[in-house]
Amino acid sequence: MSRALPKYNKRRVAIIGGAAAVALSGAVIAGSALAGETSENNNGQAGTLASPGTISCPAVDGSLPAIPASAQDEVTRNLALLDTQIAEANKRLVDTVGQGGANFVQNAILGPLEDKRVATLNRIETAIGRTAAKPEGLEALAPCELNADGAADTGGEAGGEAGAEPTETATEAPGGADDGGAGDAGDAGAVGTVNCPAVEGSLPAIPASAQDEVTRNLALLDTQIAEANQRLIDTVGQGGANFVQNAILGPLEDKRVATLNRIETAIGRTAAKPEGLEALAPCELNQ
Repeated sequence: MSRALPKYNKRRVAIIGGAAAVALSGAVIAGSALAGETSENNNGQAGTLASPGTISCPAVDGSLPAIPASAQDEVTRNLALLDTQIAEANKRLVDTVGQGGANFVQNAILGPLEDKRVATLNRIETAIGRTAAKPEGLEALAPCELNADGAADTGGEAGGEAGAEPTETATEAPGGADDGGAGDAGDAGAVGTVNCPAVEGSLPAIPASAQDEVTRNLALLDTQIAEANQRLIDTVGQGGANFVQNAILGPLEDKRVATLNRIETAIGRTAAKPEGLEALAPCELNQ
């Protein structure tokens, strides 16, 4: 009987060891399955984040008149720039998924894109207008829209159509007040105010035929600063460290470039056209 016990003990050890091995194998299998499921979920989430939609903008090329040979290179460069702007906006959609509030895409991506397109379209008009009839109203092609759920991009010069309404209404204020101090809105003191270079003092003599248009655009510069100050208040706490630059100061600069270009063009119709007013476009935040 004393010899039977070791065999029993060996069998017992073997059974326990086998059970432990089975349990360990089950744990490894379960762990692998859980890891696979987690990885799958993460991959699915990454796929969702990588497809936040695309930007669609109206085609421009087909809306242009005959382009003079002297303007062809400049127009071609600016048409290419329109495509680049859309590509950059699409990249920003991917890079900023989940940032900001409900209006983040409009304020930080679509709005700035529209402003850039206005400035570029104005340059196209000006280039053609130097040696031929200047096209008017290309700014109507500036607004773009978001195709959600990863819809195909039909923007740029691919012939896409956009139905978005312009994000900025060119409110005209009476008079031609200098815009340098228009950023001092009293109720914006807690979040800072926008300060922009004065423009009126940098202008040459304004022909009588251009006075009304220049006055309207100087007033628009003031309106743009007031709107930027209001946006500072409305978006407190939104976005990351660069939100103010990307969603407020950057778009404001683009609007000012377009407005300053219009002032140059208005004066240049009947007098020497001023150059370089775009240097007055950048603004800064007064904390």
